[in-house]
Amino acid sequence: SARACPFAHRTRLVLAQKNVPFELIEVDLQNKPAWFDAKVSGYGKVPALEHDGNHLWESAVVNEYLDEVFPEPRLLPAEPTQRARARIWIDYANTRFVNAFGKLLRLPAGADEAAARRELSETLNYIERAGLEQLSGEGPFFLGANPSLVDFAFYPWFERWPALEQIRQFPLPSELTRLARWRAAVRDLPSVRKHENLPEYYIQRYRTQVAPAHNAVARA
Repeated sequence: SARACPFAHRTRLVLAQKNVPFELIEVDLQNKPAWFDAKVSGYGKVPALEHDGNHLWESAVVNEYLDEVFPEPRLLPAEPTQRARARIWIDYANTRFVNAFGKLLRLPAGADEAAARRELSETLNYIERAGLEQLSGEGPFFLGANPSLVDFAFYPWFERWPALEQIRQFPLPSELTRLARWRAAVRDLPSVRKHENLPEYYIQRYRTQVAPAHNAVARA
């Protein structure tokens, strides 16, 4: 794992939600030990999991594996269509939302900041309208009354939002009320509180990566 990495954060949350005991090994991604790439992670990234002598990586893959091997509490729906829809939203997090967040945060000099802001705004609106309003019902979480892998796929970036707000002056839009309710509900989970970092941690970490000449931020 790496404390600052949102992808590794996902897996720490899933392990905590399932009350699975685990040994956490912190890896410096800027100075990785040779054994990590050679023996642990085929991609040289975190999270990487060793379980029963097997090595797995990629957060979405690792989290589904954990949900199958440690089935309580279940974090994906049992019904195939609902489970497929949950996977679509995890894919949306990976391919649309995360990219839009990162694009604005580490915007290089000369880039179209207005376009990056529009893209992130569009993803947030889509999460609110097509996701939370359609799937949550009366429940606070993405799929209703109980947290799921979808919640943990998105949440680490919302814990890091204070850095985006400070560096790019991009607060969460106040009109997205379901999104605000969702964020608060996930943050209140004991599993999330257990692995929470304060906003100052993210602000300081990302700010130190801002190059003064062009205000670009490197990805953690």
